[in-house]
Amino acid sequence: MNAITSWPAPAKLNLFLYINGRYPNGYHYLQTLYQFLDYGDILLIRINNSGTIDVSPKYIDHIQIENNLIIKAANLLRQQAQKQGRLLPLNAGAEIELVKNLPIGGGLGGGSSDAATTLLALNYLWKTKFSINDLTILGFQLGIDVPLFIQGYAAFAEGVGTQLHKVKIPEKWYVIIDPGVIISTAQVFGDPELKRNTTYRGLKDLLHTKPFTNDCELIVRKRFPEVEKIFSWLLKYTHPRLTGTGSCIFGEFDTELSASQVLTQAPAGIQGFVSKGLNISPLHKFLSF
Repeated sequence: MNAITSWPAPAKLNLFLYINGRYPNGYHYLQTLYQFLDYGDILLIRINNSGTIDVSPKYIDHIQIENNLIIKAANLLRQQAQKQGRLLPLNAGAEIELVKNLPIGGGLGGGSSDAATTLLALNYLWKTKFSINDLTILGFQLGIDVPLFIQGYAAFAEGVGTQLHKVKIPEKWYVIIDPGVIISTAQVFGDPELKRNTTYRGLKDLLHTKPFTNDCELIVRKRFPEVEKIFSWLLKYTHPRLTGTGSCIFGEFDTELSASQVLTQAPAGIQGFVSKGLNISPLHKFLSF
């Protein structure tokens, strides 16, 4: 019997997110800066010869795990490997258990990270020997953020978010607060009041323009009072920001101690964690890429 192996599926932060316009097909032209966190979901994987992919738990917060992208990623890799004669034995399968630490709809990239970890882990365990570029192409079929986690480095992204440019930026400490609401990307990008006309700037200019902001922030704060409540509290200690199009809010600090001290001041009922920003994904460090 093959042993169970544990694989990190790290969170990400959008340190800034600007919307410069909209394409004729409705997609938005973005500029965003990604960095990983040393915190995230965990995938427990045991490979077998069942010829099937078994994922548990079946439901998380009333959402079927099949919609979490894990099983879609596993099946996509399996199908591509079989098609190219890379899967030996042909009946190779896997049992995957998700330890869900990241909130759904929080903007931390949990679903995309889970999918990327599935692709990278099964590629290693099944010895299918796809390259990072091969897996990136597969990842695009699962979601715009999946390639970020496959590539495994902090990145500046433009366009619809698929043009990734490797960056090296300060690795700060963060307080991340979950207000307990699920916000979908479609909700935010479909809002008629969303700001969509931020001036396009080069990366060098963007990195030197502080404070960083997120163009989705104002509309999310307006539509979700739970988010506004967190902003009002965290503003006492730092410049709070929204990550992505989700509900989580974060604040930046120079030390773990200062971040932890702020979290201890959180009002009753507010959930959060302290984490360090990383330029290299914990998953890639785990695989020694």
